[in-house]
Amino acid sequence: MSPNTRWSCVIWDVDGTIVDASEGILRRLTTTLTHFGRPAPTRAELVHWIGPPMHDSFQSNAGMSAEGAREAVTYYRSIGRADGYATGARLFPGIGDLIADVAAAGIPQGVASSKPETQVRVLLDHFGIAEHFASVTGASDDERTLARKPEILAEELRRLRAVGVDTSRPVLVGDRHHDVEGGAEHGVPVVFVRWGFSWPHESEGAAAVADDVAALRAILLGTPDPTPHPTPDPPRATPGPQ
Repeated sequence: MSPNTRWSCVIWDVDGTIVDASEGILRRLTTTLTHFGRPAPTRAELVHWIGPPMHDSFQSNAGMSAEGAREAVTYYRSIGRADGYATGARLFPGIGDLIADVAAAGIPQGVASSKPETQVRVLLDHFGIAEHFASVTGASDDERTLARKPEILAEELRRLRAVGVDTSRPVLVGDRHHDVEGGAEHGVPVVFVRWGFSWPHESEGAAAVADDVAALRAILLGTPDPTPHPTPDPPRATPGPQ
């Protein structure tokens, strides 16, 4: 383990933290909501959709019933399977290098994502970073058995321990208040990254905030970034309420 870090393991969120999949998500949402006779979201409104379980989002954002939301999720996922989950997705600049460097420093890493686990694994494989993670946990495919960030984080901590990872000093890296709340429930400090899909106030309660990858590198490794990277452009277009 790097002598400059205080973390025994690093756990990552995916959407808005490692991967910007907003292009594909917006297209699939537009197709799905149009199919069900609902207005499509604008890009600025993606902040309401990315982060929570999709089943909840169809209810809260589109006014669907629980049964209607289940049908919408099934339709939405079918589009993703047909197109390929990595279509339109990209890594945020510098994140792939940082993940590789955390691994090289001997710090085990895991994933705790509200995205279905099958999709998470496709994305990690697509971007060539799957090898850096000791364990990966995402939502269950039905997004009902395992869906909320506290449950997903608890399962990821269990899986990490099962493969021999020291979880005594974990840290979670995420971009939504769901990450902060999930971490708080399990006593896991959260580093909140600001290039994701969040309103400014969502960082409240986080142990630290990183505005760019260089700042995140310093928090995780205690070392400067050897390669300059552009600051990731926020996927959202407008700030949220305070």
